[in-house]
Amino acid sequence: MPTPYLLFLGDVTEAGYAKTAFGLRDWAPDKCVGEYALPGATVSADLPRLSPTDAAAQGAKALVIGIANTGGVLAPSWIPALLEALDVGLDVISGMHSRLGDHPLLRERAERLGRRLIDVRRPPAGIPIATGLKRSGMRLLTVGTDCALGKKYTALAIARGFSERGLTAEFRATGQTGIMIAGSGMPMDAVVADFAAGAAELLSPDTDPGHWDVIEGQGSILHPAYSGVSLALLHGSQPDVIVVCHDTSRAMLLGHEPFPVPGVGEVIDLTIRLGQRVNPAIRCGGVTINTSALDPDAAAVLLDREASRLGLPVADPMRGGDRFARLLDACLA
Repeated sequence: MPTPYLLFLGDVTEAGYAKTAFGLRDWAPDKCVGEYALPGATVSADLPRLSPTDAAAQGAKALVIGIANTGGVLAPSWIPALLEALDVGLDVISGMHSRLGDHPLLRERAERLGRRLIDVRRPPAGIPIATGLKRSGMRLLTVGTDCALGKKYTALAIARGFSERGLTAEFRATGQTGIMIAGSGMPMDAVVADFAAGAAELLSPDTDPGHWDVIEGQGSILHPAYSGVSLALLHGSQPDVIVVCHDTSRAMLLGHEPFPVPGVGEVIDLTIRLGQRVNPAIRCGGVTINTSALDPDAAAVLLDREASRLGLPVADPMRGGDRFARLLDACLA
């Protein structure tokens, strides 16, 4: 994909929906020159505010839609900004379900100007039906109590932590942001349902016995809308270890507020029971909690309290430290 990027925040007002922008900022900062938001936006990635013209002058090659909203749709209010980006020489990259090329104005403008419309959520052709058969190598899957609370960050941090210990480890991306960071992956939620578990098998093939694939989770096994992709990913990846990701500040499911966020213990128990269908040795290596809203002392108290309550290592992967080292130890035990 053409880099560096200008991150487009549209008119987003919920930080959880800007996870693509935040993920690229935190894990691919060298690819980001700034951000561009519409007047109604209240969320920022804390990058320089640039217009498409200014970004192009600073070397940007593409505008990336940094939003992952419910349903992955292109809002009509965004179209003038996307056209502006094309006009000043930027390609446009999207991880939305709505395809850029399906919008007639965008398609016509891009074709006329010789710009590219790049849709990341395009699964490859020829995905097989899952076999359910165990593959060689080691696999870790991050799972969540809800969406957009740290599964990608946890997987990236664990893969980096394993590598720093001298292990062969690879981050396996399953969502649009992870694919933009890693440069490859499988857009799991864009795969036809019958082939989703097969897509997860394809993403993480047979490897050397000591190799770790650290697989980015999607959705939540108890989510009323997204449990299907979570179960397919669980069965297709056949993880040896799961790490559960949680945000204690979130009481209700993001975008599905009538439903409370399930407890960590409930998610562990259900994931283990369902995962044993394809890997009887599956186990939980620990829990990560997003403590970004807390000061260091309050975060430490929370993490230690939850570790004592659950009897598992609990850490914030972005804070690292001894707690995260203990979580890595448990995953490798």
